Amino acid sequence: MPVAVREKLRAVTKDLGSQARVARLLGVSPSRVSRWLRTEEPDAENRRKLEGVEFVLTRLLDLYQREAAIDWLLGLNGFLGYRRPIDLLASGRIAEVLGAIQADEAGSYS
Repeated sequence: MPVAVREKLRAVTKDLGSQARVARLLGVSPSRVSRWLRTEEPDAENRRKLEGVEFVLTRLLDLYQREAAIDWLLGLNGFLGYRRPIDLLASGRIAEVLGAIQADEAGSYS
């Protein structure tokens, strides 16, 4: 049975340590995340982004400790043209971020 969106959002919020970080990853306001956690449901686009962020975060937490994974999301990444993974996730560019994770796993750095 699929995990409810609200439960995924709670799990991602716990992993990242704040609703503000989740909001940044999804490209929405922190108050929007708060409403989603309490009463509202995200629209289809934001549900897809949340599922992508959850997948990316799971991959990162398999590679790194929590704080290192957060630093990875917030830092400039050579594989991504010296852009921050968090910014690409906010615009829904999940595949590019996954490619950067795969490059890290393979030990290839740009």
